[in-house]
Amino acid sequence: PSDPTRFIDTMAAVAFTPVSIQASAARPRATVRGARAVRAVSGLGSSAALVPRPSAMHALGLGVAPRTGARSADLTVRAMADEEEKDDKGAGVKQLLGIRGGERTDDIWKIRLQLTKPVTWVPLIWGVMCGAAASGHYTWTPENVGKAMLCMFMSGPLLTGYTQTINDWEDREIDAINEPDRPIPSGAISEFDVQVQIYVLLFGGWACAWTLDQWCEHDFPIVTALTLFGSWISYIYSAPPLKLKQEGWRGNYALGASYIALPWWAGQAVFGELSLDVMVMTVLYSIAGLGIAIVNDFKSIEGDRQMGLMSLPVAFGVEKAKWICVGSIDATQLAVAGYLRTIGEVGYSNALLALIFPQIFFQFKFFLPDPIKNDVKYQASAQPFLVFGLLTTGLAWGHHINAIGA
Repeated sequence: PSDPTRFIDTMAAVAFTPVSIQASAARPRATVRGARAVRAVSGLGSSAALVPRPSAMHALGLGVAPRTGARSADLTVRAMADEEEKDDKGAGVKQLLGIRGGERTDDIWKIRLQLTKPVTWVPLIWGVMCGAAASGHYTWTPENVGKAMLCMFMSGPLLTGYTQTINDWEDREIDAINEPDRPIPSGAISEFDVQVQIYVLLFGGWACAWTLDQWCEHDFPIVTALTLFGSWISYIYSAPPLKLKQEGWRGNYALGASYIALPWWAGQAVFGELSLDVMVMTVLYSIAGLGIAIVNDFKSIEGDRQMGLMSLPVAFGVEKAKWICVGSIDATQLAVAGYLRTIGEVGYSNALLALIFPQIFFQFKFFLPDPIKNDVKYQASAQPFLVFGLLTTGLAWGHHINAIGA
């Protein structure tokens, strides 16, 4: 079923996670190891067949050492062992990042980190950077760096970690069927420990927000208000009775808006004034986030259909849904590029257009031909351009703010 992990096992998750890790996440390790064993056995067999017997070599007068075949076999086994070791290390990294395909562990702190899915922190941290750029008033002073780091810590590890943990908690019964190896259904962490983690992350995020409001001397605690609103969205997305994740595109949009608009607003509020026009622009930009969320729904069509989740691929079918997906991503960014031209930011508009066209290319190369098979390839190829487009838009708005003296 749809969850926040998809949306960045989505946006910057794919933008900043090595492609090799992403591609191997869905590959069963047992199958890979089995294939290696077959290749190794085949290699040993063919090596032995090609090496003449020592007695025959001596009969021909060739003083070849009789251990040639053994050496070849030893080299093959060593190569296989090295490849196995690399795979184990990759599984450990995936476990810590919260990516599917990671190894199991009994270390409670590694499990706690896995529940927060660090790979999904990146878009929120990136959003804070975009908001700071859009304020037009960020300067590289020690105080501003401190404010930015605290805002990023609040948005990423604390509140995104809260979102991911509560999502896994609410999905524990479904995961017991579909993904029984996940930390909660497997019993790797107790239910009490999960609940403690949820509240620690939530209250920690609220405390950081209040600290930022006091630090910035806000008359109205805007960062705290944004944090309370975002926490509420996270809860109703995952938990009954609303459970927005079951509402198809509406749930996807709520998630996309939370990952794009809210951290942007927080970053801009810390370093400048949060105006209505930029709030509207970022909410509209979140339509692109809706498209990204749809990308992650294609691989779970059967599971969503069985669970009664009306994702867009389930509701409209693969063919219609894939065009809705790319249309929402492209149209949103093109509209923003057009808007930047109307406010005089032509250079930034051209830069944004230059970042949109590669996305369209990869849509036609990977996604549209087969959105189920090529979703990871498409995201890994196209999403870096989208997230840098967000930063370009933030820089454009900051330049505009300074130009008009606001």
